[in-house]
Amino acid sequence: MSETLNPGAIHAAIVDAAITSRMSARAFTQQAVPREVLESILQVASRAPSGTNTQPWKVYVLQGASRDSLVEKVCTTHDAIRANPELAADYKEEYDYYPEKWVSPYIDRRRENGWSLYGLLGIGKADKDKMHAQHQRNYLFFDAPVGLMFTIDRVMGRGSLVDMGMFLQNIMVAARGHGLHTCPQAAWNGFTKIVLPHVGAGADEMLVCGMALGYADPADKVNSFHTPRVPVAEFTTWLE
Repeated sequence: MSETLNPGAIHAAIVDAAITSRMSARAFTQQAVPREVLESILQVASRAPSGTNTQPWKVYVLQGASRDSLVEKVCTTHDAIRANPELAADYKEEYDYYPEKWVSPYIDRRRENGWSLYGLLGIGKADKDKMHAQHQRNYLFFDAPVGLMFTIDRVMGRGSLVDMGMFLQNIMVAARGHGLHTCPQAAWNGFTKIVLPHVGAGADEMLVCGMALGYADPADKVNSFHTPRVPVAEFTTWLE
């Protein structure tokens, strides 16, 4: 007699697989993503919770010429800043994604992440040209055919950033159900004065982050890089 499968266990396994298979892909193929797939992902993601159902997210989808034009603008500016670091003062993030002062264990994890990735790619501490080129891969959307930009109205409070985080996670998990991968990107935030006019965002909008979306390139070794996670016991306090 065949063993009866527990529907609850099946559903849990599917959801768990979507979450645990998510990674920040850093190399994509050129395979196009149909608009109906993107619309489906965004519709599913919109079920994210938000304070008093404010649904504060706004999304700009870049493909084709609009994507390529933004890539060219920001890569050119990124190169110009490297040539003249004083230009960096003109390109600032509108909110503090990272802390002003790093402390342990966060700085330790950040360093481990950076040098593990660069080590895989054969980039040493003195390889400034290679570091610049690898960082600029962000502004190429890692060659993904779809770039997403996310904004919220400036009038909203910090809680709306929490709401946006849940919406972003829904997109990344829903994408896995279609065999797609993503890479959320705070790297775009410094170029808000280029991004917002390019996508047609209003003056009342603030850039939260960007995201690359497409089919991950399994042949590129960079996609073998998976960041570690600390065990539950390290971040959980049980109270009874």
